[in-house]
Amino acid sequence: MKPTRPTALIADDEPLLRSSLARLLSETWPELEIVALARNGREALELFKELKPSVCFLDIHMPGISGIDVARQIGRGAHLVFVTAYSEYAVEAFAQGALDYLVKPVDQARLVETVMRVRERLGAAHEAPDIDVLLDKLEARLQRKTAPEPLRWIKASIGQSVRLIPVEDIDFLRSDEKYTQIAWRDDEGKVAEALIRTSLRELLVQLDGTHFVQIHRSVVVNMNKVCHVTRGENETATVSMKGRTEKLPVSRSYLHHFKQM
Repeated sequence: MKPTRPTALIADDEPLLRSSLARLLSETWPELEIVALARNGREALELFKELKPSVCFLDIHMPGISGIDVARQIGRGAHLVFVTAYSEYAVEAFAQGALDYLVKPVDQARLVETVMRVRERLGAAHEAPDIDVLLDKLEARLQRKTAPEPLRWIKASIGQSVRLIPVEDIDFLRSDEKYTQIAWRDDEGKVAEALIRTSLRELLVQLDGTHFVQIHRSVVVNMNKVCHVTRGENETATVSMKGRTEKLPVSRSYLHHFKQM
C-alpha cells in the first residue's frame, strides 16, 4: 500500500510570506502536499477541521485569532511549527522540543532543520504532544515583549520652543476636539497648560495604567495628583486635583476607580 503523503496548512496574514514559505517548503520537502493557505486564524481553524493536515505552520501574530489560540484548538491534532519575529522570547518553550519555530523572514537553512525534525516525528508516528503549558509560557513571554514601555515624556510646542513635559508632573489630560490639553506643574511647581495635536485615546494607551486612569470620555487624571472626589447625582462625581481649582467630571462608567476613596 502506497504511504500517505504528509500534508500541511500555512496560516499567515501577510500574502507574500504565505507564498514565500509555500515555495520554500516545496523546494525543501517535495513530498509535502500543501493543502491550505489561510489568511487568518479563523480561516486556519476552518481549513484544519475540513482537511486535517498533519503539519500546521502558524504565524503567531494574526488579527482576531492568534496563532497561539489556533494551536490551542488544534491541540494534538497536528504537529505545529510557529512562524514568529520574536524567537528570543520563546526559547524556553521551543527548547523542550515540543514546538518548533521559524523566524521571519524564513531562512532556508533553518527551514531544512525544522523539516528534518518534523519528518522524524511523522516517520516515528509520534503523537503530537500536549502543549498547553508550553503555549502558556510562550504567550506570557510574547506579551512581555510586545507590551510598550510607558510614556515618560510628552512634547508640547509653547511659543517658539518645544517643551519636554515629564509624565509624572502631569495632573490631568483633557481632550479638546482634535487637540489634547496637558495640565502639569513646571519646575517651580506652578500650574501650566499646553495643547498638543495628539488624541487622548492615543496618549492613554501609552501612559502607565497604574497611575493614569480615564474618568470621563474626555478626561484622564494622574491618580497621584487627586485631592478628593465629590459624589454627585445619578452615580456621577467630580474630582479635585491637588493645588488646582478645576472640578473634573467623573462619568458613571468610570466611577468604580474611586470606590475605595
